[in-house]
Amino acid sequence: MANTLQAKKRVRQAEKHRQLNTSQRSTLRTSVKKVVTALASGDKTGGSAAYKDAVSNLDVMARKGLIHKNKAARHKSRLNTRLRAI
Repeated sequence: MANTLQAKKRVRQAEKHRQLNTSQRSTLRTSVKKVVTALASGDKTGGSAAYKDAVSNLDVMARKGLIHKNKAARHKSRLNTRLRAI
């Protein structure tokens, strides 16, 4: 348990950051799932629009440090491969 004022403040900050990261990670996963479901149904135009949104989200999250830049690149590459396959 935190005893000093500084430690108590860090606990509050850590909880705020944890909740923000959880929310952003959920948004990221949702955007990726939208691409996957659009491509699974064969909707190329909807898939490409969702892909652009997902790529933007992946880049932002990688820049913020929520995910590693290589993970973002891997997701973008795999989604693009599935998009081109249709």
